[in-house]
Amino acid sequence: MLDVTEIRKDFPILHRQVNGQPLVYLDNAATSQTPRQVIDTIVDYYSRYNANIHRGVHTLSQEATDAYEQARIKIQKHFGAANTREIIMTSGTTEGINLVAQGFTGFLETGDEIWVSAMEHHSNIVPWQMLCERTGARLRVIPMNEEGVLVLEPFKEGLSDRTKLVFCNHVSNALGTVNPIEEIIQTAHSAGAAVLIDGAQAAPHMRADMQKLDVDFYTVSAHKLCGPTGAGALYGKEEWLKKLPPYQGGGEMISEVTFEKTTYAALPHKFEAGTPNICGGIAFGAALDYLNGIGMDQIAAYEAELLSYATESLLAIEGLKIYGQAARKTSVISFNLEGVHPYDVGTLLDKMGIAVRTGHHCAQPVMDFYKIPGTIRASFSFYNTREEVDRLAQGVEKARQMLS
Repeated sequence: MLDVTEIRKDFPILHRQVNGQPLVYLDNAATSQTPRQVIDTIVDYYSRYNANIHRGVHTLSQEATDAYEQARIKIQKHFGAANTREIIMTSGTTEGINLVAQGFTGFLETGDEIWVSAMEHHSNIVPWQMLCERTGARLRVIPMNEEGVLVLEPFKEGLSDRTKLVFCNHVSNALGTVNPIEEIIQTAHSAGAAVLIDGAQAAPHMRADMQKLDVDFYTVSAHKLCGPTGAGALYGKEEWLKKLPPYQGGGEMISEVTFEKTTYAALPHKFEAGTPNICGGIAFGAALDYLNGIGMDQIAAYEAELLSYATESLLAIEGLKIYGQAARKTSVISFNLEGVHPYDVGTLLDKMGIAVRTGHHCAQPVMDFYKIPGTIRASFSFYNTREEVDRLAQGVEKARQMLS
């Protein structure tokens, strides 16, 4: 078991008050909080060696370059990539998805098919719709059931030689469902299709090994992993990254430029035009160091226990319904109170110092499936406690009494 009391000392924000109450932060699926070890890394960068990377011979530039590339190595090792050429530094999951979607424009034609799951974040729907508009490809959907579980039979039966791409989130941000991506990847590959997995919600709770999964692309965001916003990574199999054209043009992604012709840099720099978020990348590496120092297996075990306790506590409240009852879930509970709008509950909880997310969580098709405007989402991390769960349950009960 984790020593959560000691862990919480690493997070300055957890010790502030909101509306006169100690903060209970349960919006971790939107963004996690940042430990002082990562904050110190950010301060150290801007205090001691702030400089542009890869291009300078002076000391600060060399120090910044070394730190940035060391962060890439940390990301490569954490996610089990074969080498650093397979790690593209991005601004986050959304950019990684768009990079791949743009790159496949020249590989698709009218009549080709793209599959996405019914529980995707908008970031893993809209870029593929745009790709279909550019190419004439058709977007198809892997359906889900009332339990918040994907139904794979229509997907398996619908695969053909026109199936080119399959996209699925590893974990649903709206429901917490852990999707059977191993089966999806294997099935898609059997039809010759490439697979991109949105790992934004999975990465904080479990370690995904790229080589074991045999996935073609996997995207993550640092701010879900105790790191800074505006930083992330795209894993891509080297064979695929060599095929895809550059996403953007500019400095750093070139080998040689003349007015007649430009040649592109080798991987991974081919996809990293312009000055990157240098500090963000370095801090991403520091965040992974922090999480691995605690232990991803220990984090997963603790969060599973916390999820079980919170589920039991909330289900004891009259008129409360939880959406997403999959057997495999991460620490997300999406719920509503009968006859009460989720926004009203979220507003009252905020008055009690409890931060949750309300709305459709950028997963509007999921809400449409359940015929609801949105949900109240409580999402837990390894620094949350049973006492905070108790405060959530008490707050929801108070909101029920006031609003019902």
